[in-house]
Amino acid sequence: MSLLDQFMIRYKTPQEIEIMREAAQIVSRTLGLVAKHMQPGVTPRFLDQLAEDYIRTQNAIPGFKGLYGCPSTLLISVNEQVVHGLPTDKPIQDGDIVSVDCGSVYKGYYGDHAYTFEVGEVSAEKKQLCKVTKECLYLGIEQATTANRIEDIGWAIQQHAEAHGYGVVRDLVGHGLGKELHEDPQVPNYGRRGRGKKIQNGLTIAIEPMINMGTEKVETLEDKWTIVTADRLPSAHFEHDIAVVDGAPVILSTFDFIYEALGL
Repeated sequence: MSLLDQFMIRYKTPQEIEIMREAAQIVSRTLGLVAKHMQPGVTPRFLDQLAEDYIRTQNAIPGFKGLYGCPSTLLISVNEQVVHGLPTDKPIQDGDIVSVDCGSVYKGYYGDHAYTFEVGEVSAEKKQLCKVTKECLYLGIEQATTANRIEDIGWAIQQHAEAHGYGVVRDLVGHGLGKELHEDPQVPNYGRRGRGKKIQNGLTIAIEPMINMGTEKVETLEDKWTIVTADRLPSAHFEHDIAVVDGAPVILSTFDFIYEALGL
């Protein structure tokens, strides 16, 4: 494979983007269903089965299960777990923040997005972390225009997170999305303004800030999946699927089903 082939961005047609919108919306509805059951005492394994069963009713298949050897439909990461937490039978506790990352494959295309839930009575510090991380997501999305370059997205995310004293994870990044879950380009949550590949119409990416209350450094647990903060302080994670259309970002996924379930 030549160096050129390694960095081949697959720009999508309007028809492909519409299929990807439906794939993303299947994930959105799945996360809305998870939101209805997200309460102290529920187990990640129960939520995982719920999600798998629902996705399969939508003429879709779970996007993560079996990919890279992943054993689950959802990746559920609690408190200091950043991402890639495997569902267990350990009940979720009052005061936890819980990132739920979900994927679907619909008509050959992936949807992939995530939300961090506040369960029960959550500390002010954790609430602020979630609020700022979600703000980072939308600030990053705003930069996904044809006037900009890829690192402008990460630059906006990094500026906002670090202004609040938070660590921006370097070892994990957002990514292109399409017929594969991870396509080019990589979309870091940090960067320098005006650097990186020029953004073009037809670009489809997953933007997913992973923001830590303390250090940006992370470690992988013995299960070879779960990634935690090196200082074991909490982390938050929000993710949307984006297409660039007519020069501007269009969000293909939605948190509306979550907000509806939570009464927000």
